[in-house]
Amino acid sequence: MATLFKPETTKTDPKTGKKVKAKTKKWYGRYRDENGTERRIPLSENKTTAQQMLAEKVKYVERVKSGLIHTAEHEMRKPIAGHLDDFEKSQKARNNSPRHIQEVKAKIQRIIGYCRWKTPSQIRASDVEGFLVSLREEFGCSIETSNHYLRTIKSFCRWLYLNKRLVENPLLALNKLNSRVDRRHDRRALSKEEFQLLINAAETGPPVTGILGIDRAMLYLIACFTGLRKGELGSLTKESFNFDNEKCATVTVEACYSKHRRQDILPLHPSIVQKLKDWLAMKNPQANELLFPITQRCGGVERKSAKMIRFDLNAAKTFWVAESATPDEEKQRLESDFLQYQNKKGLFADFHCLRHTFITNLGRAKVTLKTAQTLARHSTVELTANIYTHIDQQELIDAINSLPDW
Repeated sequence: MATLFKPETTKTDPKTGKKVKAKTKKWYGRYRDENGTERRIPLSENKTTAQQMLAEKVKYVERVKSGLIHTAEHEMRKPIAGHLDDFEKSQKARNNSPRHIQEVKAKIQRIIGYCRWKTPSQIRASDVEGFLVSLREEFGCSIETSNHYLRTIKSFCRWLYLNKRLVENPLLALNKLNSRVDRRHDRRALSKEEFQLLINAAETGPPVTGILGIDRAMLYLIACFTGLRKGELGSLTKESFNFDNEKCATVTVEACYSKHRRQDILPLHPSIVQKLKDWLAMKNPQANELLFPITQRCGGVERKSAKMIRFDLNAAKTFWVAESATPDEEKQRLESDFLQYQNKKGLFADFHCLRHTFITNLGRAKVTLKTAQTLARHSTVELTANIYTHIDQQELIDAINSLPDW
């Protein structure tokens, strides 16, 4: 049974200075919620208003218990922070990486803070649209970044709806923008000549971000001939390589370090196997020692791989320009896009471009698109073909020249 009361409080008498007991100005209500738990809530200083507020609480409980109120209608009134904590637990249950979970939660918290949502019932599509506009116009973020935020908050709302914490999904109609019109960091593939000069420059170069030149060269080789990502390369140890199979040596990335959370066993190109063996023999690492400690995720040190490859590209270009036979050739080489970290089209040759180079080389070798997708470990063929496979001007010329004469 619900009761109305004024709890006692202790305050100091201004005349005597003694502490005396007194009733609070505000009325409180005591009732049991739909789960049978006793609740004690502050109401109003006006007794009539307080009685009405308490009656509404009791009426709401009775409607929930009788099934007249949808479970979601009740859940969506609860603080959104609690729902976000449960969403985080569901992400952990799906075996998502801690780094991914942390990034997702941070994005959702940023949106919640901007929109000032206290409960899921306050979620509005217009609020999200306002946040995304602010993200692009005030903070200068790209459309791709804006889409990442939208994808994240939509996944949270979908989870709320499927778990009966929202009556309907308020963000269902929101769609991503076309990121192709606002690409900020598109990559390019390195040519065979560029890659060879990059390796030569690294092998003879000084340490960069704490990584020796000869180690950087081997890191680039493995990246360009396997397509492994930075985090996956950072997990490799001597035990990751298997040279026992006479037909094909392999490298293994354990599931906990692979982007798609599955163990990957990839074949190694014959041209790098002996170089890799010689390098391991020279390095003589311990069984579980990280060969390339370039990321904290695998227990190493977070290093700027872009700084690494940019340094070696600049060194390679310096050597290449110095080999010019004439002043005109020197000027031409200096102004060319060859070995440039960022070319005139705005395309980057950062560390991830080595993965682009690997997949592009598969296409140039006439490997089937499905095989290339499997080796790249992409979720869709479209990603392999449209983002990671690059076609240069000479290939277009060769394609036209291959057409039959009339």
